[in-house]
Amino acid sequence: MKNFKTIALAFLAFTATTVASAQTKKIDASKSNITWVGKKVTGSHEGNIKFKEGTLEFKGSKLTGGKFVVNMTSIIVTDLKPGEGKEKLEGHLKADDFFGTEKFPTGTLVFTKVAAKQNGLYSVTGDLTLKGITKPVTFDLNVKGSKANTALVIDRTKYDIKYGSGSFFDNLGDKAIYDNFDLAVELSF
Repeated sequence: MKNFKTIALAFLAFTATTVASAQTKKIDASKSNITWVGKKVTGSHEGNIKFKEGTLEFKGSKLTGGKFVVNMTSIIVTDLKPGEGKEKLEGHLKADDFFGTEKFPTGTLVFTKVAAKQNGLYSVTGDLTLKGITKPVTFDLNVKGSKANTALVIDRTKYDIKYGSGSFFDNLGDKAIYDNFDLAVELSF
């Protein structure tokens, strides 16, 4: 009985230490940002998308997980001015041809695997959900102090965003839009 009590106390102490060293840090959505670039045969467009919320999980100083919700209705175009097609493109990006934000107002990313590479650099695999479709993505995330950043490339056709894709439509000529779009993510927490 004495050994059982000793083992139980040791287990509780270990569990308390493990739980105490695990920490979830909320991102500051007002200071965090996603910049996107979409390319087409005749050029490109760029803009921003805002986070709704998000967290990074740490064990000590080591990144162990994360979860993010993006406000897809916040998508804006920054390379066009009002009256020069900005409103039209923003409306089209929110329409069903692209992100369908009325039906799918948020996108999510949930980390499923985090592997440390070197000082503050991690290889992250996560489940990205856009338009109700979830697919895995892998990218490097750099964490330094209370900031983190990454750059990743997403194939929009995996999320049923096929508008203007040469992979699905013939004879698009210079109206073709490339399947991949680039994201640059800046996190403050």
